[in-house]
Amino acid sequence: MDRILIEGGIPLTGTLPISGSKNAVLPLMVAALLSDQPVTLRGTPRLADTRTLASVLRELGAEVEEFGNGPGEGMQVHAGDLSSVRAPYELVSKMRASFWVLGPLLARAQKAEVSLPGGCAIGTRPVDLYLKGLSKMGADISVEGGYVIAAAPGGLRGARIDLPFVSVGATHVLMMAATLAEGETTLTNAAMEPEIIDVGRCLQQMGAQIEGLGTRIMRITGVARLGGADHTVSRDRIEAGAYALAVAASGGSANLTGIEVAELGALLPAMRLAGVRVEANGTPELPALQVSGTSERPNATPVTTEPYPGFATDLQAPFMGLMCRADGVSRIRETIFENRFMHVQELARLGADISLEGDTAIVTGVEELHGAPVMATDLRASVTLIIAGLAARGTTIINRVYHLDRGYERIEEKLSACGARIWRETI
Repeated sequence: MDRILIEGGIPLTGTLPISGSKNAVLPLMVAALLSDQPVTLRGTPRLADTRTLASVLRELGAEVEEFGNGPGEGMQVHAGDLSSVRAPYELVSKMRASFWVLGPLLARAQKAEVSLPGGCAIGTRPVDLYLKGLSKMGADISVEGGYVIAAAPGGLRGARIDLPFVSVGATHVLMMAATLAEGETTLTNAAMEPEIIDVGRCLQQMGAQIEGLGTRIMRITGVARLGGADHTVSRDRIEAGAYALAVAASGGSANLTGIEVAELGALLPAMRLAGVRVEANGTPELPALQVSGTSERPNATPVTTEPYPGFATDLQAPFMGLMCRADGVSRIRETIFENRFMHVQELARLGADISLEGDTAIVTGVEELHGAPVMATDLRASVTLIIAGLAARGTTIINRVYHLDRGYERIEEKLSACGARIWRETI
């Protein structure tokens, strides 16, 4: 088992390259199941989650091959033959996005058997939206022994699907399934995240007919078959946000390459209110942004998580890491997932003063954090402990870092290159 150690109190300086988006590459890999032609994805991150999903795809009969290193790396997914339509519990239980294969399998093979999902324990995240939407498209669905058993012998049919609330996962699954359904599917209250747009553009390159990408109403006209694609994955705005917060928390100044200022979304005004300087600093070919913390404590800043373009739930915990040392009291409200404050008790071990009132964390900033042993509880909480550890005095020891490896590529290497004293130990 690995752990990460940090000697904090050192400002980050230098350059932090942003990897390909985890939240885009996973649905892109799943979308490759819709075609019997190869789909090449460039700029893919090397993550535990991509390895897990590759195993799921191979279980279904797809060939998954990685190529290159660093900026030139990528992967090719070729689902020429689907030898199986069963995604087993042993794999799906490791990562929730594995469940998304349900949509492409139903659309292309007219049947699927997919284990109910796993992943981070941050809330219920029910899949009933996925199942109700696919049922409206003509699928016969039951749940037996922890598996979703689905069949559409005559193929899926277009339908109007009104999502009761915004769901990124449901939008991905239903958009994919609709590309091969007969007729037109209208999806209302669709998610608008940049990753949805990224996947939609790749599907369009494969021959899908999709209108309304990036809006709340999408219309997908099904086609008989989809071809291959050669697609470059968008950069990871969540990783960029976490690194921007890490730089700010350390009181440093660093250049984040591969990302544009606008891609920080609602995080940008929150950081500026906190006293952090964020400026565009790059070229059209390689966009970048310069992030500069302050020698003073950051300003206390309230945030509320919301569906895109609101403040991303994936950045709630990292932002709290910055607010632990803020001057004043910050109220951080989580409206997306009901159990996404498990990092609070670990931040308290570092000296943070945080209390919970329902869906709101009240963070009273302290003068100084102090290193201590802590435990990662989920993916985004793990990087929060990195951020707080960089700001703390003394040594922070982070256990259960397998959560971190699911979503942050070469994080110790990237931070070390900017002066951080951070290393990994196997115990």
